[in-house]
Amino acid sequence: MGRCFRSKISTEENEMKYCSQCGKELVDEAVVCPNCGCAVQAPVNQQEDKPSTGLNILAFLFPLVGLILYLCFQKTTPVRAKAIGKWALIGFIVGVAFSILCVILSFLGAMYA
Repeated sequence: MGRCFRSKISTEENEMKYCSQCGKELVDEAVVCPNCGCAVQAPVNQQEDKPSTGLNILAFLFPLVGLILYLCFQKTTPVRAKAIGKWALIGFIVGVAFSILCVILSFLGAMYA
C-alpha cells in the first residue's frame, strides 16, 4: 500500500483535510483513509532554511564560531549555512585587514615619535 499525506484546504469557516491518494475528505484523527485504505501521515515540519541575522552577526564578529556553525548547518539548512560561512569569511578578512592596518600605523607612529 502507498503512503498518503494529508493536504489542507482552507476555507473561510474551517480547514478540511483530504487524502492525497484518492481526494476523499478526512477527519483530523484519521490514521488511514476510509475510502482507499492508504496510511495517512501528518505533514512533517521542516526547519526553515533562510539566513539568520543574529547568526550572521555572530559569525562576522567571531569567524571561528561562524566556521563551526557553517559545518553544523551545511547538511540540514544549506542556505543558512552558506550565509553564515560568507559572513565568517568577511569577518576574517576584515580582521586581517584591521590587524595589518594596526601594524602599519604603529610602525609609522614609532618612526615619527
